[in-house]
Amino acid sequence: MSEPDTDPHRRFLFLQGPHGPFFNRLGAMLRAAGCSVWRVGFNAGDSAFWRHRASYISYQGTPQDWPATFAGICDQHQITDIVLYGDTRPIHAEAIKAAKQRGLCVHVFEEGYMRPYWVTYERGGSNGNSRLMDMSVPDMQQALALSDMEAPLPPSHWGDMRQHIFYGALYHWFVMFRNRRYRNFRPHRSLPVAREFQLYLQRLLLMPAQALDRRLATWRIRSGGFPYHLALLQLEHDSSFQMHSPFESMADFLAEVITGFAESAPRHHHLVIKAHPLEDGRVPLRSVVRRLAREHGIKDRIHYVRGGKLAQLLNEARTAITVNSTAGQQVLWRGIPLKVFGRAVYDKAEFVSTQSLGEFFATPARPDNRAYKDYRRFLLETSQLPGGYYSRKGRRQLLRQVVDMMLAPDDPYDALKRGTAAPRQQLRVVN
Repeated sequence: MSEPDTDPHRRFLFLQGPHGPFFNRLGAMLRAAGCSVWRVGFNAGDSAFWRHRASYISYQGTPQDWPATFAGICDQHQITDIVLYGDTRPIHAEAIKAAKQRGLCVHVFEEGYMRPYWVTYERGGSNGNSRLMDMSVPDMQQALALSDMEAPLPPSHWGDMRQHIFYGALYHWFVMFRNRRYRNFRPHRSLPVAREFQLYLQRLLLMPAQALDRRLATWRIRSGGFPYHLALLQLEHDSSFQMHSPFESMADFLAEVITGFAESAPRHHHLVIKAHPLEDGRVPLRSVVRRLAREHGIKDRIHYVRGGKLAQLLNEARTAITVNSTAGQQVLWRGIPLKVFGRAVYDKAEFVSTQSLGEFFATPARPDNRAYKDYRRFLLETSQLPGGYYSRKGRRQLLRQVVDMMLAPDDPYDALKRGTAAPRQQLRVVN
């Protein structure tokens, strides 16, 4: 096993991270490992969660000025590594392009490909830009032959959802009311910051009522006695949907799915539309679903369910359809036929259907469960780390492993192939 590279000349530049204190804690641990660390902040929300003020760089320029400023920061501080969350927002895409030209190491964090118990750590890119897109299942099986590690089990729960929404609301509060120094800041999403804050706060306050609505809808479906297919929605503003999808909007996806269902599914089958757990109402999805159901004359066969846990609905579903949601991993784990429309890291011919939508609804092909389990094990031994960004317990769990991986000479995928992966913690399920 190779030891982490603790060369004190490693110089990390942090860009934007998940809402909350995770990047601050990660930076502190890298400094403890002997590295130099700086953080570029683009708004008051970035500043509020970074406690090491001597290493904070306030960027107050325009988006057009950013490439030159990034180059200057890298030169001034002799940066060797950049760290960011999400690789498609414009400031990150520009930085990644320049960093690769300079030969810098690009550390990319993302939500877990097998949520909710994991987070993703890769180098160079994530989602549709991940190295996984070019890896075949046989490649993964060959790498696994070099490993005798048992795939880690997930913990019982992290409880991140409330903390996620809380930190999102707090972050946007700072951007709304404390952003005077950052007059040139432009959010990577099209919605005004005030509206973002309002939606986060509304989501937090309505959680109890929406949970009741979700339980009632789920109960009606599970007690209905009809076969059903499950359409898994995503956040329309999420980068995976925006950058790696053939659709302009979630309404376009719904139109295609509902049309295909009406034309091809057996007449006694139903379609369940499952919203993303963080759906906040910025897109009137329920109204879109009702309109499309009326247009196709299948109003009594369409059901809309708010976010929340997926397991209860998945356990009895006939098939699932999505653009490229990470929830597709839960579908495949259960051996349920899955159809995807966008670029997804799990879109492998061995276990994701290549049928047309009509054929899929009529006679869905089952996935190769053995191939999927090999794929899943490969992810758990490489880029998927137990923990979370938002709860204190989840951050502690994540930080125990990720710093050594960032300091290692090989990225997670090469480390497994070369036998240089650092030992991974084995989790136990807590009942």
